[in-house]
Amino acid sequence: MVAVQKDYWYFMVLMMSLCLLKGSVQVKAPETTVTLQEGMILDCLCPWSGQLTMVSWNKASLSQPVAVYHPQLGTNFAPSYDGRVAFLKTTPMDGSISIMNVSQSDIGQYYCSLQTYPQGSWTKKTFVKKSALNISIQPDTELVAAENDNLTIKCDHIQNGEVYHVSIEKLGPEDGRSTIIATCQMHDEGMEMKEFSSRGSLNCSDAMLVSLHLTNIIEEDGGLYRCNFTTDAGVQSTTVLLTTLSAQDLGSFRYILYVYIGAGVIGGAFLMGLILLVTWVNRRKKKREEYRIKLHPGKRQQRNHYERACVYDRMKKGTRIGARDKEIYVNLHIVRAHEKQKRKQKR
Repeated sequence: MVAVQKDYWYFMVLMMSLCLLKGSVQVKAPETTVTLQEGMILDCLCPWSGQLTMVSWNKASLSQPVAVYHPQLGTNFAPSYDGRVAFLKTTPMDGSISIMNVSQSDIGQYYCSLQTYPQGSWTKKTFVKKSALNISIQPDTELVAAENDNLTIKCDHIQNGEVYHVSIEKLGPEDGRSTIIATCQMHDEGMEMKEFSSRGSLNCSDAMLVSLHLTNIIEEDGGLYRCNFTTDAGVQSTTVLLTTLSAQDLGSFRYILYVYIGAGVIGGAFLMGLILLVTWVNRRKKKREEYRIKLHPGKRQQRNHYERACVYDRMKKGTRIGARDKEIYVNLHIVRAHEKQKRKQKR
């Protein structure tokens, strides 16, 4: 019922737009160029005052409007832009929009048509050009799955504001073009879920906990998925990178994983054994020194028993110059012991 009402409302908006275009004078603004970037703003600000009746944004490559705003009927967005586009409405005659979670598919020519009363319509062209810097998206979560298996991709949302719309899109690997897979929106009448791809089934709870269940995974299911949460605090997103492996690649991956785990365990055990061996050797050495000190207490402090003494060589007094100035070191303990032995022999 909700979908039928939205289609009827969308048809009425288009009819009103055509009537206004026929009965009013169109004024075109100069074309502007915007560089593709996150949160880019496409300006559509009417230069005169009056009453705004409708704003519509179109893109040359799309058959349906990108975004439509009506003061009484609300807003409507194309599936590929749903959850990523927001009307700024800084003034009563402002139809500017901002685009979040941009990709290469957002490049192109946009047309803004702003219907006013009583002066008529005001249009403007905006061309979004490719950025000089490549836009790289770092995934928040990485998953690995084998072909023909089943997998559930969960959209984890940081609780920051009340969520009333969630969309899941898949980004292309080369050109970055996004494809909307499913959407989930909360209405006063209840939950509305839409699926635009047969490759997955959407699960959406009343608390806006969204997940995508993939069955019989194929190689094409791999890639970067993005979950867009539209809240009263703005648009937030999380990304999930899914890597698909064939049965042979999965076996090789597990083998390499086991090798790395085994090498880590062996390396850790070897390092631990080396540490224990060094600790044991140091303790043995320390105990051996303590045992020697206990066995020979007199060796705790070894004193130097060598003293300097000048010995005058009478035999070579006149043969060598400066001999008396040289110092000779002798062990006095040995000399004294020798003298005591001579005394005993004389007695």
